[in-house]
Amino acid sequence: MSAPARDEDWVAANQRCLMAELAVLSTFLEKRPDGPQRKAAPETQALHEAREAIHLPPALDRLCASFGLSEFERRIVLLCAGMELDGKFAQRCAAAPGSGGNPWPSFGLALAAFPEAHWDALANHAPLRRWRLIEMGGSGALVANPLRIDERILFHLTGVVSLDERLAGLIRPLREMADLAPSQAVVLDRLTEAWASAFEARIAAPVLQLCGDDRSAKRTLAAHLADGANLTVFTLPAACLPANLSELEILHRLWEREAVLQNAALLLECDRPETPDAQREPAIDRWIELSRTPLLVAAREPRRDVERPMLTVDIPKPTSEEQRLAWQEALGAEAGGLDGHLDRIISQFDFSTAAIRTAAGRVVGEGLSREEFGGSLWDACRLQARPKLEDLTQRLHSTAAWTQLVLPAPQMQTLRDIAVQVRHRARVCDEWGFAEQSTRGLGLSALFCGPSGTGKTLAAEILANELRLDLFRIDLSAVVSKYIGETEKNLRRVFDAAEEGGAVLLFDEADALFGKRSEVKDSHDRYANVEVSYLLQRMEAYRGLAILTTNMKDALDPAFLRRLRFVVPFPFPDQAQRAEIWRRIFPPKTPTETLDPGVLSRLSISGGNIRSIALNAAFAAADAAEPVRMHHLLRAARTEYEKLERPLTETEIGGWK
Repeated sequence: MSAPARDEDWVAANQRCLMAELAVLSTFLEKRPDGPQRKAAPETQALHEAREAIHLPPALDRLCASFGLSEFERRIVLLCAGMELDGKFAQRCAAAPGSGGNPWPSFGLALAAFPEAHWDALANHAPLRRWRLIEMGGSGALVANPLRIDERILFHLTGVVSLDERLAGLIRPLREMADLAPSQAVVLDRLTEAWASAFEARIAAPVLQLCGDDRSAKRTLAAHLADGANLTVFTLPAACLPANLSELEILHRLWEREAVLQNAALLLECDRPETPDAQREPAIDRWIELSRTPLLVAAREPRRDVERPMLTVDIPKPTSEEQRLAWQEALGAEAGGLDGHLDRIISQFDFSTAAIRTAAGRVVGEGLSREEFGGSLWDACRLQARPKLEDLTQRLHSTAAWTQLVLPAPQMQTLRDIAVQVRHRARVCDEWGFAEQSTRGLGLSALFCGPSGTGKTLAAEILANELRLDLFRIDLSAVVSKYIGETEKNLRRVFDAAEEGGAVLLFDEADALFGKRSEVKDSHDRYANVEVSYLLQRMEAYRGLAILTTNMKDALDPAFLRRLRFVVPFPFPDQAQRAEIWRRIFPPKTPTETLDPGVLSRLSISGGNIRSIALNAAFAAADAAEPVRMHHLLRAARTEYEKLERPLTETEIGGWK
């Protein structure tokens, strides 16, 4: 048990005991004939009185009991502490037999001055050096090298609670004590019983593995569990573990010492957004295997390769009804005016109770009208759920509308059908029971296929804007790895991070993945097929909308196409469609003059090229302080065709003025 941090009476009494212990130790150094062997010696009497006055064991006693120090080792620790606490100790050391006249504590001094001496006290496996209670300096003979007490141990002996500075930047106290949903409280009860049984049986400190997507609930559960066991709990992100196993063992020993000093448990977080890379996987396993103090491991999926028994439990996200109750509690009286907004929020955003309170706190008390409140709460949820995947995704902000997209009527209708299904997913899947039959195939997945510049990305932007959802573009060329298994891990990171808010995911230029598919010739070819299957599997189960774009529809196996809910072809625009794109391409504020969409439509290019020509022409017109005219567009068209490495034909520009 650690010293009470705010018990000032104990701290003062502990320091009196410590100074009395040092006074007794000094008599050994001086070899006085009336030394501590005499019960009536004043130093011995003062120590007896100090120990009688303290209501809890002194820090030195707890240190010796915790690390199994012998009486000789105890005196070495006390000797080193005296150098830091008593200005006269250096003189006493220099005058003591066995010191060689050196004004510092040494093993030779301890062997000569203290009874019950034993040579193995300074062995690497013995407590003093194993737990880094003391440090040895110098490069001379072992018995003459100076000994020094570790700073953290000195603080502990004086009653000061202070985390070791080598741990302070990595390990933080956990103070999260939020309420758990009823379905999560059941797990807490089970773990509390299991942990209590392990401690009562005095077996090795148990390792508990907390799995699931609700990271906040796992932290809250760990805090409740440690509080019930009278433990302090700290957190350590797994991404901070050293990949070098030698450095890892040093860090682990420092933590284990800290856990003993503070009666603490550790929550090793393997489920944070900054998921550790593959190089740290062995470090995580090694940390778990080394641990002998209470350890909790937070992970999304169970770790199965650790050579140590672990009690594994799954922490479920709050159910829809539990989320509804949490929203009503967090919103208070303002929940009554949301009408159907709350149903759609619960359907779209799969939040923990902590996330619900945070999102609600952004809008409650802002004095919003009933009409403003629902929209502001929705935007607060979007912000709360926004995943942090800067290395794999790019968030696209869009104000694009349906009027900007020119496609044949069947494709436009399919896109609107996609929006309808996202909007009413909760009613059909949950209220009407489709999810009860099977969750397979309920995810909204779509393939947008067609040549570059035909509007695939624009369509995704329009859908996200229509649904008021965030749009994240994933560059599959960055996700796909040459190392077997890494592509799946990257894809898992994307889907796991986005799941909470059901954002629109745009896997742009999916050729990077589909283009790898070929006749199976080796293990890499087989694994490429596995990667495609994994992506489609996650798309099928994703609660939001996932869109793939590709220029190579023919590269897809028909079996894969059947697993997609929607396949939308984006054809190269014909002349009538190109004319319509030209009519819509310039914003209403852009000054134009005598533009002829019929003539412009003879340019055999896609909508993306049309936009590029229009933008370049606008800059040219702005530089000339003129409205955009046909000659500006002709100049811009020549530049665009040069970029495409295509000649402008007379058919396309004949009669163009």
